Amino acid sequence: MARGEGAEQYSNTNLLQKPSPDGIKLRESRGRLSVCSKLCYAIGGAPYQITGCAIGFFLQIYLLDVALLDPFYASIILFVGRAWDAITDPTVGFLVSRSPWTRFGRMMPWIVLSTPFAVLCYFLIWYVPSVDQGKVVWYLIFYCSFQTLQTCFHVPYSALTMFISTEQKERDSATAYRMTVEVLGTLIGTAVQGQIVGMANAPCISSGKDLNSTDLQVAPEVNITEPHVSLEHLRNAYMIASGVICSIYVVCAMVLFLGVKEQKADSYEVLTEPMSFFQGIRMVMGHGPYAKLVMGFLFTSLAFMFLEGNFALFCSYTLGFRNDFQNILLVIMLSATLAIPFWQWFLTKFGKKTAVYIGTTSVVPFLVSVVFVPSNLIVTYVVSFAAGVSVAAAFLLPWSMLPDAVDDFKVQNPESQGHEAIFYSFYVFFTKFASGVSLGVSTLSLDFAGYVTRGCTQPAEVDLTLKILVSAAPIVLIIIGLLIFISYPINEEKRQGNRKILNEQR
Repeated sequence: MARGEGAEQYSNTNLLQKPSPDGIKLRESRGRLSVCSKLCYAIGGAPYQITGCAIGFFLQIYLLDVALLDPFYASIILFVGRAWDAITDPTVGFLVSRSPWTRFGRMMPWIVLSTPFAVLCYFLIWYVPSVDQGKVVWYLIFYCSFQTLQTCFHVPYSALTMFISTEQKERDSATAYRMTVEVLGTLIGTAVQGQIVGMANAPCISSGKDLNSTDLQVAPEVNITEPHVSLEHLRNAYMIASGVICSIYVVCAMVLFLGVKEQKADSYEVLTEPMSFFQGIRMVMGHGPYAKLVMGFLFTSLAFMFLEGNFALFCSYTLGFRNDFQNILLVIMLSATLAIPFWQWFLTKFGKKTAVYIGTTSVVPFLVSVVFVPSNLIVTYVVSFAAGVSVAAAFLLPWSMLPDAVDDFKVQNPESQGHEAIFYSFYVFFTKFASGVSLGVSTLSLDFAGYVTRGCTQPAEVDLTLKILVSAAPIVLIIIGLLIFISYPINEEKRQGNRKILNEQR
């Protein structure tokens, strides 16, 4: 039966049926979402943000100061792991769009089946193997494997937005719920990873020399027993934190599966033939509004990724808050969580493009102040709380605007439908690509600047590099992204017009 439905969806016919009154009532009922359904849908987005936040904020410093990898090899792991998504994200999106409908839907089987393998790989990322020569290969294998499996979860979940309701208003509302929970997920990820790891913070090395695992094992006579014990405690703390996050991942996936019913998009059936992978690429990137939206958010996302990936090191070494950085990160995520409802109201009141300009530029004064204002813990907390408001906008707006670009494609291409997963997969790819570039470039830059593993202090070149990575580079990228958004054609009038056309077709 599932195969018959899948073949029927991709047939050559083009059917537009005039709905009966009973059909209209049925679709209106299907269009509405209960608060419970919205919450269950939103909870499904938490695993991606919890794991992403933990990796984004802590993986770099973990590889450098806990796994004791050379910065050059750490940069390779971070970049290759994200660059691997250049293959997995579009490929999974293509495969999902070709998947047949089952009694659980088209997206849900991908989400459920990928979860157990994803949590296993995530846990092993935070384990330090005993063989030094195999560390790089170990982290490459499990980091890339986790990225692939998480893609199998997140691409279908992202596309699920188009299948939980036929009403744009309901989808926007569900997106707001989702963004609130996802930002809450980053708060949870920061709290779990930061607080557990913070309780087992290993001491720094005041001599300025690198402390590698060989030193720990063959030179007990140089009085490094305590650093050795503390480092082992720190490694165990990372594993405990990863175990907690894995448990949350599984619970969220189950809530999503049990609480959300995927709806087949049959309100008006426009049925197309299957297309090849490269045809799908040309299709999505050839749609102007989508391409401009993705490119704009690519640069703004890259800006926030640079800030995210280097903020822990910046707080530890440049600001001198080595024992407080996890609390500063927690303040940023708490502020972002509280600000999500405000931005949802703002984009409804003033429009999404206006929200992009205001929300994204609001972080610039804080990026400047955190570098030029003399180091002070109270001031840093205040600046971090204010910056979290802009972080909330960066979370909410892309996912709120993406359905508008997909709807615009449907209006302009009524003969080609059913490709939502491809659109979402390419946006996920560009987001992860931005993360990979930021982490790889950041770690490699620190290597060139002379970063000292677990050093109590760093050379002046490292201090300057960190300031550039968390302030100057993000500001330039934000400006480029906003310039691209000037040409983005879907304003509120255009969006409402598209919704009217699609409603008439139903």
